[in-house]
Amino acid sequence: MRYDELEAAVLQLVVAAGEDQLRVFGLDTVTRLVRAELLDTVADDELTEDGWAALTSARENVRTADATELRAELERIEAGILADGDLDQGLLIVITALEHWTTYLEENGRGELFELAIRSIEEVDFQVSADLDDFLATPEMAAEYDRIRSLLTA
Repeated sequence: MRYDELEAAVLQLVVAAGEDQLRVFGLDTVTRLVRAELLDTVADDELTEDGWAALTSARENVRTADATELRAELERIEAGILADGDLDQGLLIVITALEHWTTYLEENGRGELFELAIRSIEEVDFQVSADLDDFLATPEMAAEYDRIRSLLTA
């Protein structure tokens, strides 16, 4: 499956999914994308102390916090960014996942969950460098697509 076909397949899954499936998928995916190991290579000086505190709080409470709470943490994180547009890849993945999940909670837009799915696929691609012409050739990428498909069709 080429990358563009994978994107189209994921979009179709998101469009066809029921609300309960979307919620379960979103929670599972955002939890996966805010895991601690993605921050292992991040230098302490990429965020202020308050930015790190907000990021920690958002990560720890992502499954239970409402949109207002997460938005407040995201604002603190954004205010605490010290890097000049060149954030560590892991930090960028975590912040982007939090943003998509928060916006989904605020607006209930399926597009945010599609973007969350794509960020999850990109995170796997970052780890294994998938082939654009056969994106599911690696076991890791195939497993991620299977995870997405099973959660959205359960």
